[in-house]
Amino acid sequence: MTLLALLARIFVNPLSNVLQKRICASGTGDAGGQSPLFVNFATYFLLGLSVIPSAWNVPWTSFPLSLWSNAVLVGIFGALGNGFLVKSLQSGELSVLGPVNAYKSVVGLVFGIFLLREIPGSAGLVGMALIVAGSYFVLQTPERGGRFSLALFRRKDLRLRIAAMIFAAVEAIFVKKVILLSDPNVAFYLWCWSGAVFSLLFLPFQETLSWNREFRIGAGRIPLYLGLVASVGVMQWSTNYVFDHMPVGYALALFQLSAVLSVFYGYVFFREKHILYKLLGSLVMIGGSILIILGSR
Repeated sequence: MTLLALLARIFVNPLSNVLQKRICASGTGDAGGQSPLFVNFATYFLLGLSVIPSAWNVPWTSFPLSLWSNAVLVGIFGALGNGFLVKSLQSGELSVLGPVNAYKSVVGLVFGIFLLREIPGSAGLVGMALIVAGSYFVLQTPERGGRFSLALFRRKDLRLRIAAMIFAAVEAIFVKKVILLSDPNVAFYLWCWSGAVFSLLFLPFQETLSWNREFRIGAGRIPLYLGLVASVGVMQWSTNYVFDHMPVGYALALFQLSAVLSVFYGYVFFREKHILYKLLGSLVMIGGSILIILGSR
C-alpha cells in the first residue's frame, strides 16, 4: 500500500498542476484565467464538502488539544503554499517549475540542521549539490543564450514557486504531527477544512477580486474543477499515507520523481520548449534527492 500511495502521489501531483495551470492561465478560454487565490479556495472548499459524510462518525472530542493547534498551522502553511503554487503556475512553465520543486529536499535538510540538529552526511551534501547542478540544466536553455545566472531567480514565477516550496516543506512537518496524533484520514479531513478557512482569509489579498466573475467563469469549467478536486484529493491522501509509513524527509525526496512527469506534461499539454535540457536537469535533481535519502539513513 505504501508503494501504491507513493506512485499515486508521484503521478497525480503533476496532473493537478496541469489542471491548475489550465484554469488560471490568462489564455484559458474566451473569458480569460481565474484568480489563483480563488482557485485555491475553491479546491479546498469543495474537498472539505466532499469529506463531510466520511468524517461524520469520527470521535472528534477524543483528540488532544495539540491536534487542533497543529491543524491550524497545517491550514496556514498549506493555504500559503498552495496559493503561491497556483499563482506561479499561472504564468510559469510547468516543465521548469516542476523540477525546481526538488529544492524542497534541500529545504528539508536545512530545517533539519537548525531545528532538529540533524547534520547531513557526505551523501546528503553531494545530493544537495546535484539538485543545484540539475537546476542549471533546467534553467539554461538556448533562448537564454545557453547561460545560467542567479539573476534568473528574480523571475516572478520562480520566486513564487520557491515560496510555495518552502511553505509546503514546513506544512509537511505539521501534517506529520497531526497524523501521529490521529491517523491519515483524520489528518486529511483537517487538511481540507483548515485549508479552506485560511485560503478564504487570504482572498482579500487578491486585488480586484470579483466573486461574480469567478463564479461565472468557473461555471463553464466544471469538468476541470472536478478533475482538480479529485487529483488534489488523491495527492494529499496518498501523501498522508506515505508520511504515516516513512520519515517525511525520505518521502519529500521520493516525491521529486514526479519532476520528469512535469517536464513531459509541460510538453504534451502546453507545448513548452527545450524539453531535453529540462529532462536532463530533472534526472540530475532526482539523483540528488536519492542521495539525500541515502545520506539520511
